[in-house]
Amino acid sequence: MEQQQARDAGATAAVPPRRRMPRPVPLPRLLPHALAFAATAALLPVTIIVLDRPDRLDGGLAGLLGILQAGPLLFAAARPRQVWYVVLAADTATALALLAADDRTLSWPWPPMTVVGYLLLCAALSLTENRRTLITVFAATAAVSLVLGLLAPERSSGSHVVLTVLAGVVLTLGGSLRALMLTRRRLAEQETISESERARRTLLEERARIARELHDVVAHHMSVITVQADSAPYRLAGLPPEAREEFAAIAASARHSLGEMRRLLGVLRSEQNGGERTPQPGLADLPGLVDATRRAGIPTELRLPAVAGEGPEAPPVPAVPQAVGLSAYRIVQEALANVVRHAPGAPTTVTLGIEGDALDVTVRNGPSPGPASGGPAVEAGAAGTGHGLVGMRERVRLVGGTLETGPLPDGGFRVTATLPL
Repeated sequence: MEQQQARDAGATAAVPPRRRMPRPVPLPRLLPHALAFAATAALLPVTIIVLDRPDRLDGGLAGLLGILQAGPLLFAAARPRQVWYVVLAADTATALALLAADDRTLSWPWPPMTVVGYLLLCAALSLTENRRTLITVFAATAAVSLVLGLLAPERSSGSHVVLTVLAGVVLTLGGSLRALMLTRRRLAEQETISESERARRTLLEERARIARELHDVVAHHMSVITVQADSAPYRLAGLPPEAREEFAAIAASARHSLGEMRRLLGVLRSEQNGGERTPQPGLADLPGLVDATRRAGIPTELRLPAVAGEGPEAPPVPAVPQAVGLSAYRIVQEALANVVRHAPGAPTTVTLGIEGDALDVTVRNGPSPGPASGGPAVEAGAAGTGHGLVGMRERVRLVGGTLETGPLPDGGFRVTATLPL
């Protein structure tokens, strides 16, 4: 039983399921496409109507250039960079075509509908493309605007300067917003990973501590078996050769099992702490733990079951296997530490009972008379786990028991562990 517990403790710890951090609800995926459709539907007819005048462009050319200018905006949400290639070329061609027109009332080189459509495209680019692409877009916009402005300065209405400045502002603001969104997303992912790693590390550390403690328990019993088997031929006179060989085989098997267990769990004993050399606590140490809790300001009562043959020299607690006693002590210790931390001053009762082949351990506390605040340790210098319910569940699982925890109607809390003997 104890060997199996040690093997279970040394096995690879299962990673607890990752708990997802809450994130802002994203916009519907169809919203950018809906906006692109609305922009196209508004700009396409306006562009064609503005260009289609006898003193500007004929109907066929106006329709073609209008479609090339506003039509690609329909795909700006999905392929903004490819759309930009087409739109910039169409805008430039439209400016050159208007340069030969007789009309001088339309803003040149960039009419108003061209400026609006181009700025919407810049907004789509800034929210999806990287910084290098945005710099390239701005440089190309400024270069084309400058060339057109120098090509016919007498026709220029200053729209080339307006478009260059506004495009730079939109690209800068959109790029900054995209960088902020990416940073927040990465921080949320990092918080999720960090929380998962902390939970995993907590679980591994607690299992390592339990494995070391169980190793000490099993090692003691295996050593006793080895010594008794080795010394049996000298203590028992007249043993037949078969019995001597049997005792020798028992001693060899015990030494082999002990060595295998130490190799399995040896990695858990780091060189920094060198293993725990002090005797492990058990049920006999519960009265001292309860006294320490009272000194921490928690009115605590210890209730023990009646022991057969109880008298002045009878032990104050029932005799249980060492592994079970150690687990019960650690569970009570952690439960009392939680009372000190989260419900200072709450009356607490520690109850032990034996029903059948199981030890029942219950720690029940009432509501705290004051607000929860940090308090002193339950036992100065005690080797408490500090991992709360995670450590309790691991200890109970390794001895094959069950654990129930939950709040009480009066505002208190209850921890009940059933440990098979």
